[in-house]
Amino acid sequence: MQLDNLRQELRGHINHEKAEFLPYFFKTGPGQYGEGDRFLGVVVPDIRKTARAFQGIPLEEVVELLRSQWHEERMCALLILADKYKQATNNDNGHEDERRIFDLYLSNTEYINNWDLVDLTAPDIVGRYVYEHPAEQKTLFKLAKSVHLFERRISVISTFWFVKLGEPEPTLTIVESLLGDKEDLMHKATGWMLREVYKRVDEGVVEQFLRTHYARLPRTALRYAIEKMPEPKRQAFLRGEF
Repeated sequence: MQLDNLRQELRGHINHEKAEFLPYFFKTGPGQYGEGDRFLGVVVPDIRKTARAFQGIPLEEVVELLRSQWHEERMCALLILADKYKQATNNDNGHEDERRIFDLYLSNTEYINNWDLVDLTAPDIVGRYVYEHPAEQKTLFKLAKSVHLFERRISVISTFWFVKLGEPEPTLTIVESLLGDKEDLMHKATGWMLREVYKRVDEGVVEQFLRTHYARLPRTALRYAIEKMPEPKRQAFLRGEF
């Protein structure tokens, strides 16, 4: 099995200091968002390198890897899935392969259970598929209503694909639906996506969104959203003077 070789390759990159540090960084303690997650101690560049080396691994083995107890193995699996999705766009059976990967991703969200796993892959799989199949935008709204934190994060981070192509509406709509979310990780995610719309698409539409929803906008989300504004304007939004 290629999977055995992949796992051996990953373990060749273990950094024991990282193995001790990462559980604290990703909040794996009791009651924290990453509770119970386990880390080998492999950094992202080495995980990416391994994913590229094994991009031809069968999809069935990728699924097995995705269901691993080890964070880095799940990340590697997701990066391989993102690469397979990209390759599928050039294949004769591309549409079927894309749908299979999209469905596989969303049927395994219990293993996509930390913010880095979402952020590195949701736009390239979920966001891209929904962009290319507009009828599937309902999937983003369903995820936004989920009781599971990282499914809600997938919903908003997936819209980054739209933002990079100059379309702000899905991001603004999903962010608006998430304004009442209680989780700090979601406040950071929504603020980040608003900041990307501001930087890449339309400053004015974000400023108007902030004015309209200022009273409901979590402070963390606001701080992230206005990070790239000129300092006088940024300070004005912090004070609510607009």
